[in-house]
Amino acid sequence: MKKTALMAWLTALVLACALGAQEEPQVEVLQLAKTTASWDGRALAAYPQGQPEITISRVVVPPGVKLPWHKHPVITAGVVLKGQLTVVTDQGERLHLKAGESIVEVFQKWHQGSNDGDEPTEIVVFYAGVEGTPIVIPRDEQ
Repeated sequence: MKKTALMAWLTALVLACALGAQEEPQVEVLQLAKTTASWDGRALAAYPQGQPEITISRVVVPPGVKLPWHKHPVITAGVVLKGQLTVVTDQGERLHLKAGESIVEVFQKWHQGSNDGDEPTEIVVFYAGVEGTPIVIPRDEQ
């Protein structure tokens, strides 16, 4: 009888642990981009010599707004957190991004972005440059 009672108790304990046990929260890593090329297929430029400088910006583009023509003299990547963004180069190449999607931006190539949606677009952009180098060059400052 003692053996049966012990087995019943162990079975109940195992069931209670299995049913009531909650898994510990796990860290989740989702790689958004890993590439050697920008979204237009061109190879990324070599990093220039000098003191590295990383800039991270949160950009909010209101609905209906078109950004001015510009280019980046540094490697640039971003993630759309909210909304949508369409990027167009002066050569007619086009990329449409939605929330959750990433972009490795074109390098030294004129382009502009626009928010054609009805909510603000929020994007976090990472610039990998060299101290003293601008991260954005507007077209009118050639």
